[in-house]
Amino acid sequence: MIDLTSETFDERVLRGGTPVLVEFWAEWCPPCRMIAPILEEIDAEYGDRLTVAKLNGDDHPDIAQRYGVMGFPTLTLYRDGEVALQIVGARSKRRLLADLAPHL
Repeated sequence: MIDLTSETFDERVLRGGTPVLVEFWAEWCPPCRMIAPILEEIDAEYGDRLTVAKLNGDDHPDIAQRYGVMGFPTLTLYRDGEVALQIVGARSKRRLLADLAPHL
């Protein structure tokens, strides 16, 4: 899983060759800790079709604001530099994969 910053976001996410799922998270967020292992599993299983990344919204509020992130965790899927899907809140792996499937 890739750790993003304000400096690396555009290059790694918007100019990436594969779809990129970004988790906007924060240290103090219990649901973020709940979903972290699920995202690691998805990264390991779908790494050839999907890049999974995370960005600490407290440390990089400019990016969170740019994409209208109002709460954590927010998962945003980017395809070809555009937002294809945005999910607010933690989800089970099965439900998250169902949401992502049409975009992969």
